[in-house]
Amino acid sequence: MADIYLTNSLTGKKEKFELHNSKEVGMYACGPTVHNFATIGNFRTYTVADILFRLLGYNSFYTKYVMNLTDVGHLVGDADTGDDKVEESAKKKGKTAWDIAEYYTKIFLKDFEALNLRKPWIFPKATDHIEEQIDLIKVLEEKGFTYKTSDGIYFDTKEFEEKTGRKYGELSTLDEVLEGARVRENPEKKNARDFALWKFSKKPGERHMEWESPWGIGFPGWHIECSAMSMKYLGESFDIHIGGEDLRSTHHPNEIAQSEAATDKPFVRYWIHVTFLKVDGKRMSKSLNNFYTISDLQKKGFDPLALRYLYLTAHYRDSLNFTWESLKAAQTAFDKLRSQVVGYREKSSRTTLSPEKQKKIDDFRNRFTLAVCDDINTPRALAAFWEMLKSNIPSGDKYDLAMSFDEVLGLGLQGFQTQKVEIPIEVQKLAEEREALRKAEKFEDADKIRKSMLEEGYLVEDTPEGPKVNKIQK
Repeated sequence: MADIYLTNSLTGKKEKFELHNSKEVGMYACGPTVHNFATIGNFRTYTVADILFRLLGYNSFYTKYVMNLTDVGHLVGDADTGDDKVEESAKKKGKTAWDIAEYYTKIFLKDFEALNLRKPWIFPKATDHIEEQIDLIKVLEEKGFTYKTSDGIYFDTKEFEEKTGRKYGELSTLDEVLEGARVRENPEKKNARDFALWKFSKKPGERHMEWESPWGIGFPGWHIECSAMSMKYLGESFDIHIGGEDLRSTHHPNEIAQSEAATDKPFVRYWIHVTFLKVDGKRMSKSLNNFYTISDLQKKGFDPLALRYLYLTAHYRDSLNFTWESLKAAQTAFDKLRSQVVGYREKSSRTTLSPEKQKKIDDFRNRFTLAVCDDINTPRALAAFWEMLKSNIPSGDKYDLAMSFDEVLGLGLQGFQTQKVEIPIEVQKLAEEREALRKAEKFEDADKIRKSMLEEGYLVEDTPEGPKVNKIQK
């Protein structure tokens, strides 16, 4: 296998991946705050994490993969202001915070499965790890990195820099923050960039989620939970931490500072950040109400795996613009890819390979491997995949390579089957009607018929001999 290279946000360089621990890779992904539906923007990050997880396995690394579920402590404002997002959602919906967290966690896990994401070793919940978070804050307090205000216990970033000699905020451009504005949000904070480790309940008994602590009744800050849970399951130093680019400015620098202040050890070696998914050229945001969910796509007849295919068409560090037209194109390409792979499986037969064809097989495998190992370059890997399918190597070898490539891409090609059964007359008529529309260049109307057939469980494949219809069996 080829060496894996990753762009490390901590250094700004593409670096060869090397194990911190010779036995296993420790990998942590920042998961969702379960106050609302996870968006297709969120799932771009989780899909990249899944592909990296698969890639490590493809290269024979054993990976202990952890993704957290934030069900308490994530405030509306990054400067530790506003209400807890889960509590706020509960008030709006007339539910308890526990009910809200449970409901959206179930939806998230259902969507996670729909995108064929492999489950991590564990999904730790913040509310299940209050003791670990309190213990970590105690360590920071004992080492002199905390102070108390009227609303909570805060981490002192200047004390961190002075005592450790480390610069706070290496991942971000926090030096550009207008400190005065953030200080005014809480005049008791010593420094604008200081952040809450523990927040006091304004009125104990009023919140749904609150706990006793050495400092008073309250709840943990958002940042402390990721440090506590990642170090519990992966150790005080581990290999990879992945998340969306929005976490690079505040959340991840805070994780680094509090973790390294507590342990006196480097926290994470490789930081990977996934660029935002845009919608119609604009940033996707729940506050702007321009976000879509997996359910929204399914209601319009799209396969969630077509969205996964769309993610693969752009490098994770490049911006990707979502439109319904781009998803439609991805669905068409994905359907074609899937049907071709199934076709090669059914035509599979073994023959003696010429040296020329064996070289082609080896070259395609090497090209794909080099692409995915080069900072997870999925667009280049997809290009190699398509070129392989169009080549003149035997069908059986095309299928074998497709299955190998899909170990990384995760498009669920192995589980997809077509079943040769008698096609109902009405379905066959739909296929004929679609073909007539295609010949008349009424492609939009033709595609509507294709989608309706797909919803009924029939896949139409365009071949030189005309359209062929198969029953889908998963």
